[in-house]
Formats: sequence, structure tokens, C-alpha cells
Amino acid sequence: MALYTAAGLPVTTVGIEIKTNELRVELFRKSIHILVAVVPFLAAINVTATMTVLSFGTMLYTIAEYFRTGGREVLVISRITILASRGRDHGRFVLGPITLGLGAMLALILYPEPAATVAILALAFGDSISSLVGKLYGSLKIPLTHGKTFAGSFACFLVVLFIAYRVTGSIALAVPIAFAATALEAFPTKDLDNILMPVGTGFITSQLLALSG
Repeated sequence: MALYTAAGLPVTTVGIEIKTNELRVELFRKSIHILVAVVPFLAAINVTATMTVLSFGTMLYTIAEYFRTGGREVLVISRITILASRGRDHGRFVLGPITLGLGAMLALILYPEPAATVAILALAFGDSISSLVGKLYGSLKIPLTHGKTFAGSFACFLVVLFIAYRVTGSIALAVPIAFAATALEAFPTKDLDNILMPVGTGFITSQLLALSG
């Protein structure tokens, strides 16, 4: 016997619409998230200018979000924030863009090349692909991770493995780097994974490079 909502729609149809909307929001969120991948290339040209842009962008967003949560939207920034917000973020100060900027800046400050590049690209692509694959195929959840999935974590591992190998040229280094990044991404830290993942991945990468060199 089919079940229907108060509006007369089949429950299964409503469920599909909700999942489609969640995926649409996640795609929009991660398309913004992936933009942090340009940071290593900009830093290769001028680290100081790159840090200045990241700092200014993070401060500008923080101010805009302060006004938005107080009921005063700041043109384009607040609208993008609303469109990219998950259900858990509604009515709250959205920290994601701030921790994303801080994570990229910390990687540049703490680690030399190529560790900083690996850390930032792992954040840009590993975290993003993990989230999207988890939304699409993540029926099997990892215990104690607040919803992280085996499918998402496996996707993260493969992406970071490819990144680390391309940057370092060593599969022996790429495998433990990918394992570390995947483990860090799976920690149930919500938006703080934007800091934990690049800082932790950068640390592991820098240590492995030092030992191998």
C-alpha cells in the first residue's frame, strides 16, 4: 500500500526530491570548495600576495556573515552562503568558508613545498569528492563518524593517492599520505575538517619527505 504526504504526493517521490535537493546543494558547495585548489599555483608566483588575498577574503566573508546572521544580507556573499548552506546550517553562522581559508593559510605557513601543495589539493579535491560520492553511493556508514561513508572515504583515498603521487613522484610516499588524509577527513569534526585535514596531511607529507630525502 502506497503512502502519501499531506500534499498528496507519494512518500517515495518526496524522498527522491529531498535527496536530489541535498545533492544539488552539495554540488554547489563543493564547486566553491574546489576553488581553493588555485592557492598552490598562486603561491608559486607570490606567497605574500596569496596570503593577503586569502586573509582579505576570509575577513570579508566573516563580516558579511556577521551581518547576515543579524538580518542584513550583504549582496552576493550572503546569497551564495544561503544557496550553499546545508540543512544543519540554517539560522546559524556558517563557518565553512572561514575554516577553508584558515586551512589553506596554515598549510602555506607551516609547510614547505611540496608538502603545502599536497595538503591544499587534498583539502580541495579529496574532501570534495568524498562528500559527493558519499551523497550518491554512501549507503554504508562508518561507525562513530557522524555519517561519513565507506564509499566517500574510499573515493577520498584514491583522489589523494593520485594527488600525492603526481606531486611527490613516489607511490611509496603517496600511499601513507592518502591513508592519513582519508583518516583525517573521516573524523567527525564538521567544518573543522577544513583545518584538520590540510594541517594533518601537510605534517605527514613533510615528515615522510624529510625521512625519504
